[in-house]
Amino acid sequence: PARHPRYLLLAAALAPVIPQILGSAFNIWYNVIVVDPLLATAAMKQRFLTTVIFYNALVYPVAVWAWLRLVFSVRRPLEQLAAGQSVAPAALDAARHRAIHLPWWGAGISGAAWLLCVPVFFLSLTAAGELDARLFWHLPISFLVSAFISITHSFFMIEVASHWGLFPVLFREARADLVSGVVALSLRGRGVLWAISAGVCPIGSLLLLSFAPPAPGSDPQWFAVFVGTIGIAFGLCTALLIGRLVAEPVDQLRAAAEAVAGGQLDVHVPLVRSDEFGALIAEFNHMIRELQEKERLRQTFGLHVGQKAASEILARDPGLGGFEEEITVMFVDIRSFTARSAAASPNEIVRVLNEFLRVMVPVVEERHGGMINKFLGDGFMALFGVGVTARGHADQALAAGREMLGALEGLNASLARDGRAPLAIGIGIHTGPAVVGSIGSPERMEFTAIGDTVNLASRIEALTKLVGEPLLASDATRRQLKGDAGLRELPPQMVKGVEEPVRIYAGAG
Repeated sequence: PARHPRYLLLAAALAPVIPQILGSAFNIWYNVIVVDPLLATAAMKQRFLTTVIFYNALVYPVAVWAWLRLVFSVRRPLEQLAAGQSVAPAALDAARHRAIHLPWWGAGISGAAWLLCVPVFFLSLTAAGELDARLFWHLPISFLVSAFISITHSFFMIEVASHWGLFPVLFREARADLVSGVVALSLRGRGVLWAISAGVCPIGSLLLLSFAPPAPGSDPQWFAVFVGTIGIAFGLCTALLIGRLVAEPVDQLRAAAEAVAGGQLDVHVPLVRSDEFGALIAEFNHMIRELQEKERLRQTFGLHVGQKAASEILARDPGLGGFEEEITVMFVDIRSFTARSAAASPNEIVRVLNEFLRVMVPVVEERHGGMINKFLGDGFMALFGVGVTARGHADQALAAGREMLGALEGLNASLARDGRAPLAIGIGIHTGPAVVGSIGSPERMEFTAIGDTVNLASRIEALTKLVGEPLLASDATRRQLKGDAGLRELPPQMVKGVEEPVRIYAGAG
């Protein structure tokens, strides 16, 4: 379900709260344990407390106001987009820039508020009297470590909140990584910032403490261990945050890649990022769209030329030409279809043809490994053995022809129930060498088989009318059969283009 814009803005606005509380907690603890004993007089202690109160009373409201003003500056475009309304390009561009830069603004406001403490407190305490020299070490340590904790954690918390809430709405139809004029934290920069939080902060704190004079009433060794432990704990928190920011896109990309490898192309990685992951995710989604388009074209292509023909075309050289292969060619023709067409409407003729082909195509292609190469109005030409070196295509063609005759009986029964005339077909089969490949021009090609074998198969199909048999096979096909196929020899027949009579065999049971 879509989240209301106010919740998205509230999540971004509250993102720095926990880091600021943690930084303040460390600062208060350090001041109470270390800094307070170094304040020599009651007046100086009072001045320190007064400075804390006035500084927080002045700076915190200003920082909070500046931060909220930045966050809620994207409210109107966010609400308009969430409601499906259009947004002025200039306003939308400004909101997108602001959303990308929010972590930087949050870190900048936090850093300014914390680091300003150092000169302000020194000036305030100097006015109250002479300062203990050890304060020049411990007071900056207190504020610097607190600042590092607050700045780094605020940056990552704001980034997580922005990616979760603001980016999916503001960049719903755009790529965040292509927005010009922005500074997004790169993966290298993220590693540097993590190193600062996980390494520089605790190690730097320990180094400062090793050079700093010991505070009264504290054990320097245990104190250093405690400060180092706190620094390491905050570093681990930063590591978890940055791990989430890095691991989430990696996990989504891996899951999507595994889905694509498994043949699932309806995947989309919805994560919107402005860093290198944004570009990677966008290009991955673009690749998926290209694969979907190619698959759609392949499926459409296969519907027009046949899936097996499409596979052969894709597997062979796409240029003009072909290879000579020994194949079995089958021609199928519907008897008296011209007369039937003259007596029926075009819609009825198309309906009958579709019903006929819907029954016959699976018999040839799915059950017997043939390839319907082209539809010929009231029939079709099918090829068996294309791209197959092993024998057996003659048996496949004969088995397919016989099953087609059986399937025709079922189709005629269905036509009779609807009060329509039955169909009769003639099937001619011949085996021999043919050139199989693409013919035509560079602009328009057709995948087919050409040669005397194809011509003779067509002539044998025409003989079915003359001899009164629905299925005829040539002697060349009979010789290629693996066993006794139950063929019945008929008197040799003269065919056009062949000098000697052609031996033919009736294949119907």
